[in-house]
Amino acid sequence: METSQASLEIIADLLSERTGQQFTESRRWRASSALSGVFRKHGIDNVDQLVCLLDLPRRRSHDLDLATEVVEALLNNETYFFRDKPTFDQIPETILPELAERRTRTKRISIWCAGCSTGQEVYSLAMMFAEKPQKWDGWTIDILGTDISHRAIRLARAGLYSQFEVQRGLGVTQMLRHFEDTPGGWQIKDDLRKITRFQQHNVLDMPPARRSFDLVLCRNVLLYFPADIRTKAFTQLAGAMAGDGLLMIGAGETVIGHTRAFAQSKGRASIYELSPNAALA
Repeated sequence: METSQASLEIIADLLSERTGQQFTESRRWRASSALSGVFRKHGIDNVDQLVCLLDLPRRRSHDLDLATEVVEALLNNETYFFRDKPTFDQIPETILPELAERRTRTKRISIWCAGCSTGQEVYSLAMMFAEKPQKWDGWTIDILGTDISHRAIRLARAGLYSQFEVQRGLGVTQMLRHFEDTPGGWQIKDDLRKITRFQQHNVLDMPPARRSFDLVLCRNVLLYFPADIRTKAFTQLAGAMAGDGLLMIGAGETVIGHTRAFAQSKGRASIYELSPNAALA
């Protein structure tokens, strides 16, 4: 059965209202597939029936809001350890040494991963510190992962991954060093948990902290926003960064035409600094 355009528009409006994201044509073609779990749970067959259910009052107060279920199903939580390695390798090679020099007095580094999905990016960063214990001895490392998806944050906090998930981006040595092989899956070790934390958060909302993060990662999140919403997101990211902080975005993303808050970090791909001439919010 072909889904009506009107139903897709209602779903698009819901996604935009809850997240700011666009329900582009490239995402619409897979709507039924993405929502298949919601269909099964509620005993329906298609988007048109789902839209009808969205108009009904919730049947039990403890039920997860159906609209939230729909939005969560449509979010793209694609991620893996050390994703986009050429870009990510800049962190241990140039960024962390630079931050270590700048923060010698305080011996504290604070990192925010916005749109962290199920936690692999956060734990990848934690591994970088754990693998050089002498260098970071006596330092306070705080890595915050946030995502708009409640489900993604729940999984990130659990730190429990399947064989397939840990093999994406990790070698055998890293798997054995940083995970426990348990009957339920590969469990992240406590030394990484100690320097990581997670919370549900929309990057369009006020940042989780003002002017405190030395490094902010927001990779492959902004590309889902229309131009005006992307500008708002950049403003919020800028407001969360220390004056000499750095921003890493996805390889397919850019600040050009969207914000004056950032300038390219010389010689580094996808890395930006706060612009001294920007009028920040």
